[in-house]
Amino acid sequence: MRHSIFFFAIAMSLASALPAAATAIDPLTGRPYDLDGNMQPFVPTVKRQVVKFKGDYEPGTIVVSTAERRLFLVMEGGKAMRYGVGVGRQGFEWGGTLSVTMKREWPDWRPPEEMLKRRPELPRYMKGGPENPLGARALYLGSTLYRIHGSNEPETIGQAVSSGCIRMMNDDVIDLYERVDVGATVVVLR
Repeated sequence: MRHSIFFFAIAMSLASALPAAATAIDPLTGRPYDLDGNMQPFVPTVKRQVVKFKGDYEPGTIVVSTAERRLFLVMEGGKAMRYGVGVGRQGFEWGGTLSVTMKREWPDWRPPEEMLKRRPELPRYMKGGPENPLGARALYLGSTLYRIHGSNEPETIGQAVSSGCIRMMNDDVIDLYERVDVGATVVVLR
């Protein structure tokens, strides 16, 4: 027994003498990186999955819980596909029932006038693609300026940072896009 404790103590002191992989946090993105400058992969806090769901909604309805920062696509049999989302920051929260009026793959982005007044440095137009803030897909909601869309800032998922749009991981918005038709009901709960 003494020998086991002795060898364990030696192993622990050797392990503590080895240099640890040094990491830091990028102040612009909030993502960890190692000291060689390599960004660490972003791991979403909420993985897309089928969950039990209670509610009086028809299958195919999208329900967004802004408080939980979750989007649920209602399915048959008391189930839903759950996704993590980013939502509107303070002053840009909203709720209501709308419908999906249009769907676009790699949508172009034209910031609305209201946004340009707040942030005049923004481009007036950005072609769709990986650097575009609307991400890989967009579902347009009613006649509003709001969308459910992908994001080129995955670290914002689970946060309240948008100007009212519902942000998703690009992989998740592609999955949702394939499951939802134009005309689908979207319920946003505050």
